[in-house]
Amino acid sequence: MRVVVVAGGGPLSALAVSVGDMAGATHEGSFIVAADSGLDFAVASGLVPNVLVGDLDSISAAGRMWAYEHGATIEEHAPDKDMTDTELAIARALQVPEVSDLMLLSGSAGADERLDHLLGIVLALGHPSLAALDTVRAVIGVTDFRVLHPGRATTLDIQPGQQFSLLALHGPCTGVNAIGARWPLNNATLTSSEARGLSNKASLEPEIKTQVSVQTGVLTVVIP
Repeated sequence: MRVVVVAGGGPLSALAVSVGDMAGATHEGSFIVAADSGLDFAVASGLVPNVLVGDLDSISAAGRMWAYEHGATIEEHAPDKDMTDTELAIARALQVPEVSDLMLLSGSAGADERLDHLLGIVLALGHPSLAALDTVRAVIGVTDFRVLHPGRATTLDIQPGQQFSLLALHGPCTGVNAIGARWPLNNATLTSSEARGLSNKASLEPEIKTQVSVQTGVLTVVIP
């Protein structure tokens, strides 16, 4: 079961909608959790949230009415809380029976493009509670993120020569491999205080797939 979380921040980009569609977010049977005003942006993009989570301080009146009329489960939290609405939505997503994959879609880091909001979203995707999932992916604005928890691997569906970065944002990563890359890595160690994995590129050979894996630590793959 893949669960899609739609965060607030702004309208979903064409990339986010396309990736969400490929992930099955627009198909009957998908499960979608909206974080506060994320419901407005989800509905505007043709998505049908099952659950609305958050302190509901930014969702529109029309969005609230949509949730009532369409029978979405509403889980309202007090404004004074330790978790962001996005974190609450991720935690709710993990309660879905047999969830195996998490996809987060967000229009941006917020109307004012706050860097702390963006970092908060990316850091939340590295929470240990997500380690049991098969895949953790996010599209924030027009940037694609793959968050690899310990022992995970991914094949990047990118074009020959396309850029990608490998960042140890959550702490040291060991056993990092990047195959099919301009600058391959073999059992490398990356730390959170270096940018050695920044601006790598996929192989120029179309038949060679770019594969990334990590043995310990949480590795964030960024495809700008």
